[in-house]
Amino acid sequence: MKTLLTIEEFEKISGKNKQEILSLCREKKLKCKKSEGIIYIEVENNNKLIPLNEVEIVKSDDIAKKTLATFLTMHEKVLMSKDETIEALKEENKFLKESIYSIQEVYEDAQETIKRLQKQLEITQNELEFCRKKYKLMWGRVLKKEEENN
Repeated sequence: MKTLLTIEEFEKISGKNKQEILSLCREKKLKCKKSEGIIYIEVENNNKLIPLNEVEIVKSDDIAKKTLATFLTMHEKVLMSKDETIEALKEENKFLKESIYSIQEVYEDAQETIKRLQKQLEITQNELEFCRKKYKLMWGRVLKKEEENN
């Protein structure tokens, strides 16, 4: 099955620019025909540049072309949406990463405060124990003196 397409049509379908197409024609990798000043590219089903279904669409009526154009537009919108979603996720990940770093700093500060407070508590407990011993000694002497006086 062979189909003749103008360079413009072939350019749209294959995604190659006009210079690439002309160089492929010169290298005889594509079969070309010139008729009335218009260059036609002969497309076969086994041509690797154009998938079979796209060749068939070009041969069909305008409805198929419009449908293909609609699909391509929708595909383009999906790709743009995908890129926007990826960008939003990157921003969200950046925000979450900064939040984690911030939480880590707060955690480290809290750990330092806990260590400092534990040390102060230990010092205060030692002072309290010293005061208790001193109190017992003082009252113990007073009680001995009172027993001796009686």
